[in-house]
Amino acid sequence: MLYIGIDLGTSAVKLLLMDREGRILNTVSREYPLQFPHPGWSEQNPEDWYEQTIEGVKELLKDADKGQVAGISFGGQMHGLVVLDQEDRVIRPAILWNDGRTGEETAYLNDCIGREKLSEYTANIAFAGFTAPKILWMKKHEPENFARIAKIMLPKDYIAYKLTGVHCTDVSDASGMLLFDVKNRCWSKEMCDICGVREEQLAKCYESYEAVGRVLPEVAGELGISENVVVAAGAGDNAAAAVGTGTVGDNMCNISLGTSGTIFISSRNFGVDRFNALHSFAHADGRYHLMGCMLSAASCNKWWMDGIVGTGDYAAEQAAVGELGENHVYFLPYLMGERSPHNNPDARGVFIGMTMDTSRGDMTQAVLEGVGFALRDSLEVAKSLGIRLERTKICGGGAKSPLWRKIIANILNLKVDVIESEEGPALGGAMLAAVACGEYGSVEEIAAKVVKVVDTVEPDPELSAKYDARYKQFKEIYPACRPVFDVLAGR
Repeated sequence: MLYIGIDLGTSAVKLLLMDREGRILNTVSREYPLQFPHPGWSEQNPEDWYEQTIEGVKELLKDADKGQVAGISFGGQMHGLVVLDQEDRVIRPAILWNDGRTGEETAYLNDCIGREKLSEYTANIAFAGFTAPKILWMKKHEPENFARIAKIMLPKDYIAYKLTGVHCTDVSDASGMLLFDVKNRCWSKEMCDICGVREEQLAKCYESYEAVGRVLPEVAGELGISENVVVAAGAGDNAAAAVGTGTVGDNMCNISLGTSGTIFISSRNFGVDRFNALHSFAHADGRYHLMGCMLSAASCNKWWMDGIVGTGDYAAEQAAVGELGENHVYFLPYLMGERSPHNNPDARGVFIGMTMDTSRGDMTQAVLEGVGFALRDSLEVAKSLGIRLERTKICGGGAKSPLWRKIIANILNLKVDVIESEEGPALGGAMLAAVACGEYGSVEEIAAKVVKVVDTVEPDPELSAKYDARYKQFKEIYPACRPVFDVLAGR
């Protein structure tokens, strides 16, 4: 049998076709526009997502035996607000995860409702990207549209609805809305009351590997597939990527070096750090995970190389990097503000420590190391909860750099496993579909079968000790700069 994974990203939808053994038979990517109607706003048209998904599936299956397609599932951009009216028509463009309009609403939730109450209700505090602040913004600024809301959905769930006619979501994606009681895996009545929404306006919540329905006859006819094709709930992009890298079960870790960066730690048990510096979410394997999210990771290197140095030859620039552990330059990688662990949208990128003998290679090295140090900030929070890790998987565009992998391994003092496939959320989606169809008994079972480690970077004790000393210096820079960030933001 064949399984389709759909990764609904911010700039494109990526589709993957997988067989029952986990072999990837085809991949397709289809782009759609991103709109910025005001400075700091970020929106998309949900109909564009669906149109490109359908065209992408047609292309994906062009040379396949369509009769063998058994299941479809998803990974998707998280936190976006999709609102439908009584006729299931989209009321307004979706407000995306990277939209920055909700500063007042986020402050209201954290400071007036209170971080302790939010953590009690949802296991998290408010971040500007989360869905609940967007709902409050819409309630205040677009009351007529707010009054028309019949269903509140997340981006990938709109695609699931269009395929099946079912209003659904999954526990991992719902965890990032600030409307979900993560510990008990259900909607939070208290947060619904705070946001002025009724539970019936929210989609039914499933485990990520559960079937939500089957493909509608008219959709099946258009795609040339059976009406019996199962659609599974899927997962938020980070949880789906974790499935695709085998980061499931207890005490497993994955680091993603994409546009943003994450350190993702799976756990059998629910847990929250006392400052809510890490996200505490339900995981796609039926359990839980902690996640530190930094808003700029590989994008820092792209900014430095493309925009400042002016070259696309990343490998050549990295070849000029000097001895590791000896660099006197530091870089704060907060080009888009920062989420974990500082939760400060006003944080900014900073180079510090330059002298007359500082070279371009030193600056390049500082950028790579700065991302590594920022990931370690989140790892230290996890350690404060008693979590002890020996190794991590790594994925994302930045993970293709052998130098960066070595830096990460030694800054974090973890063995870094490189996996065979780099397909992330799309592969995770296909794997969830296979579980929903009964091909495998659990997410852990299919991960053990499909995910293969092809290389491991071992930390060097001497170099790790040098980076440990340098990290102690790095972590003093943000507190020193924070008052300056406040001044620059006009506070």
